[in-house]
Amino acid sequence: MRPLLLAVLAVLWSPVPAAAQTWNTDPALALARRAIERRTRTTGDTSLHDYRTHAHGFLFFLGQFGEGLTEPPRLVKTDQLELEVYWKAPRLSKQRIVGWRDRADLPTDINYHRDHLGIVQNNFGPLIRLGEGDEVRDVPHPLAPQGPDLYDYALGDTLDITLPQRSVRVVELRVRPRDFRRPRLVGALYLDLATAELVRLAFNFTPGAYVDPQLEDVSIVLENALWEGRWWLPYRQEVEIRRRATWLDIPARGIIRGRWEIEGYEFNLGLVDRWFAGEEITPLPKTERDSFPWTVPLATALQDIAEPVRRNDLEAVRAQVARIAGRRALNGLKPRRLGVRRVSDLVHANRVEGVTLGGGVVVRGGDRLELRALGRYGFADRHPKGAVSASEAGGRGGLEAALYTEVRDVGDVPVIAPLVNSVASQEFGDDAGDYFRADGGRLAYRHAIRARGEWSAAVARERIATLAVTAAPARGAFRPNPALGGSSLTALQLAVRRKSEGFAVRRDLHVEVALEGGRLDGGNTYLRTAGAGHILLPVGATRLLVRVQGGMAGAGLPRHRAFVLGGRGTMLGDGFRSWGGRRAALAHVEWRVPVTTFRIRAGSFATVPGTITLAPYAATGWADRPVAGTPWTATPGARVTLGLGLEWLGVFRFETGVGLESRRARFTFDVTRDFWGIL
Repeated sequence: MRPLLLAVLAVLWSPVPAAAQTWNTDPALALARRAIERRTRTTGDTSLHDYRTHAHGFLFFLGQFGEGLTEPPRLVKTDQLELEVYWKAPRLSKQRIVGWRDRADLPTDINYHRDHLGIVQNNFGPLIRLGEGDEVRDVPHPLAPQGPDLYDYALGDTLDITLPQRSVRVVELRVRPRDFRRPRLVGALYLDLATAELVRLAFNFTPGAYVDPQLEDVSIVLENALWEGRWWLPYRQEVEIRRRATWLDIPARGIIRGRWEIEGYEFNLGLVDRWFAGEEITPLPKTERDSFPWTVPLATALQDIAEPVRRNDLEAVRAQVARIAGRRALNGLKPRRLGVRRVSDLVHANRVEGVTLGGGVVVRGGDRLELRALGRYGFADRHPKGAVSASEAGGRGGLEAALYTEVRDVGDVPVIAPLVNSVASQEFGDDAGDYFRADGGRLAYRHAIRARGEWSAAVARERIATLAVTAAPARGAFRPNPALGGSSLTALQLAVRRKSEGFAVRRDLHVEVALEGGRLDGGNTYLRTAGAGHILLPVGATRLLVRVQGGMAGAGLPRHRAFVLGGRGTMLGDGFRSWGGRRAALAHVEWRVPVTTFRIRAGSFATVPGTITLAPYAATGWADRPVAGTPWTATPGARVTLGLGLEWLGVFRFETGVGLESRRARFTFDVTRDFWGIL
């Protein structure tokens, strides 16, 4: 009989405000001991001998990129699995993979551990293992017999739930290690107060629990439902495993996210012990798995599961665990590492610095404090640059202070991947940037607004310097760099941002707006507002993408804050940054059409997407009120470019565009915008 699925429990699972935690009170310890006693019995209920059920699951491999790792992750690969699940008292388990299909959105060589392909039975045993012991090994369960010697317990909130058979009171029992240096878990157990049965378990691990040095953290949620009015058995499970590189701290993260739903229980079938021989999780032969009768295409199933995954309940679990742990570190990363913000911090080239080498170091104290130092040296301008910063995140907010001397581009919105620009600059004299040097300091605060919003405030004091062309390319010649230097200034900026959805989206919305006011030494002031964003809409099996950017400013705007348009990244049919001024606007409309080609499999080494994306587009832009002393002029009316983009492997983009007014065609090659922040 299908149980009442306890939707009311969603209230309990929501994050609650932090409260004073009193550890190891008599009621908390008594409840923990009752739960341990219940768990260590031969079976929770002697009337339950065995069962068979079905598990429906997804495994997602995602990549998250960009400074601060604040943008939503990008879907790389999807696996959908169907399992037959068997259990026999006291702890025998067997899971057969009867259906398995997958799709790659980006090239990947991901291979999952066997235990990632199934569900957790028995709410783990007395010792918790993940990744077949390669990720987490032999972490004592807080409800194992030795639990009270290893863990502290504190009572949390309670919730009364009325079921057809009886009323259930569920109580939160928070758990933390007595010694955070040991392999332990930190989290919360939710127990049926009457029976001390485990209803829900949500936790992370201490750093000492991670065997794999690449592991940043692991978050797990196990939810049970009441079946037949007697047995709390698996209903929903989620796991998220986040990894970072060990040798260099770079803003790139690999994520394995699993989500399972279990239903269709059949009880006391008389299963024999020999049915459970061999490996716990075993796949049927590929021909049988491939013949599984899926009811909907994978793309449709992915959209059905996308919204629950985008809600990212595990982010709420991490926040809850952080409150329980206090200021203690809960990630497995080394506290001191070499670190940069992107690949181009290690090596890049442009016409004002030449070939430039750099590096940095990151020092972390606990989970919240981060100290970062970056330095680089240009072999053409022979001028060292660098930055030191300190940041601390607490709750939904974060504070950062920085001192720097750095080279910046005048544009608000990037127009090319930095690594691609380095190659084009060094080899062909084609540098897609207009540069100035900023020396100064900044104090900034940011604060999250719900799941995807953020507001920030920053104040900076800077001296702006003009940079001359000092490098020579292998072929061709560089164009001059504009004179953008001027007086020192003090600026205040307020910004609001709505992040992208990021995961398996058919619809998406990203918006950011910034208001800036500044005062130059000498008394001149300026006010500037700028914005950018995109919206993605479904059109049948295709997508319509609209990108916009622009802004306006008053008199007194310094030259390095002008708006610029033209060429690569804006209107490809016009010359690069032919236009600019104190007011500008750009709109880009693109029809994205997936075209099935063929799927490449490099044996067991990699899987790549089996589609390319054709993207015919139109772009129109306008600029007005040129800033004195800059080479950019106002447009004589709106400018229009018509073009076609082609994206291959989800990574590379080829684009051509023709200017209706200029009657000139241009061609560009780049990587897709998702990767610009790390390159």
